[in-house]
Amino acid sequence: MSQPLETYQDEIYLNGLTWAVPPYPTDVSALEEAARAVMTPRAFDYVAGAAGSGDTARENLDAFRRWRIVPRMLTDVSTPAYASTVLGTRLSAPFLIAPVGVLAIAHPDGELAVARAARAAGVPMILSTAASTAMEEVAAANADGQRWYQLYWPKDRAVTASLLGRAEAAGFSVLVVTLDTRILGWRPRDLDHGYLPFLHGIGVQNYLSDPGFQTGLARPVDEDPGAAILRYTQVFGDLSLTWDDLPFLRQHWHGPIVVKGIVSAADALLAAEAGVEGIIVSNHGGRQVDGAIGALDALPAVARAVGSRIPVLFDSGIRGGADILKALALGARAVLVGRPYVYGLALGGEAGVRHVLRALRNDFELTMRLAGAGNLADLGPDFLQQRP
Repeated sequence: MSQPLETYQDEIYLNGLTWAVPPYPTDVSALEEAARAVMTPRAFDYVAGAAGSGDTARENLDAFRRWRIVPRMLTDVSTPAYASTVLGTRLSAPFLIAPVGVLAIAHPDGELAVARAARAAGVPMILSTAASTAMEEVAAANADGQRWYQLYWPKDRAVTASLLGRAEAAGFSVLVVTLDTRILGWRPRDLDHGYLPFLHGIGVQNYLSDPGFQTGLARPVDEDPGAAILRYTQVFGDLSLTWDDLPFLRQHWHGPIVVKGIVSAADALLAAEAGVEGIIVSNHGGRQVDGAIGALDALPAVARAVGSRIPVLFDSGIRGGADILKALALGARAVLVGRPYVYGLALGGEAGVRHVLRALRNDFELTMRLAGAGNLADLGPDFLQQRP
C-alpha cells in the first residue's frame, strides 16, 4: 500500500515567505509548556501528571534517550513507503491516536475535535471509555475515518456487553482492553487539587448514555445525576478479573481484541495463549505504577516473545519522529501517540490536533529517510545503538 508522503515542512517554509509562521510549536516535545499557559492548572496537571513521584513517566522518556540512531548512507530513499496495515486498519504512517479520556477539560470540543482531525489527517483514532462525549457522537464526527474502541472493563457484565454492542454498531473495528487501570494509581498532582473529572460529570458520558448502565439506576440520569455518578464509581474497574475472563469479551465482540498495558514477556505469552489478536506495550504513560519499567525497555522482550505470532504495538513516551523509529526498530508494528495531541487540542482545538499529527508524521518520514530506511521492513535493531 502506497501513500503520499507528508509535505507539512514545505508548506510551513512557503508560508514563511509571507511571514505566516506556524501558530503552534513544531517541536512536539515543546507542546507541553505551551499548553500549560492556556489550560487551567488542575486540567493541565490531570493530563501531564503521573503516579507517585513521576519516576515512571520520566523513565519512559529516558528510555528513548538511551537508544541512539545509527544512520546508514547511500541507500535509495527516493521513493519511500511507510504505509502498513495492522489488524485490518490502514496506516499511512505507523501511528494511531492513543485513548485519552476527559478531553473536554483540554478544549470544549474535546473528542469531537480529535475525531475530525484524525479523519482529516488519515490517522486512526482509539476512543476511550472515559470520553467526555458519547461514542455515537464521536463516530459521527469521525465519519468514514478509522476508529478503535478502548474498554475499561466494568464490574457489571451487562454494562460491558452494552458498551461493546454500541461500539460495534458505531463502526469501531478493534477492541483495546486496558489491563493496567482497574483502579486509579496514586496521582499527587490530582490529589493536591482534590480533582477527579469523573466526579464532576466529565468522562462518564459513555456510561450515562448507556442503556445497560441506566437500568441500574433508581431514577433517570437527568433527575438524579449525583446518583448516576455514584453508580459509575461503583462499577468502574474489576479487581477480580483474570486471563480466564477474556472469553466473555469474545462473546460480545466480533472483531480483533488487543490488550493494552503489557510490560512483561510472561504476560505477553499469556495474552497470546488467550487468543488475543494484538498487544500494546504500555505503562499508561507512567500514570499507574510509580517506579515501573520504562515502556521502551519492556518492548524488546515482549516483541521477541510474541512478535512473530501477533502484532505488538507500543505506547508511552512518544514525543517525536525519532521515537517512532526507535520503537519500530525494537519490534513494534506501530505506536500510539497520547499527551502531545492533547496539548495540541488545548492550544487550538481541531486545528491544533491536526497540526500535531501532521508534524509528527512529517518528522517521522524525514527521520526515516535521513537514517537510510526507505521502508518499514528495513528497520531493525542494527539501526540503533544503546548508549553506555
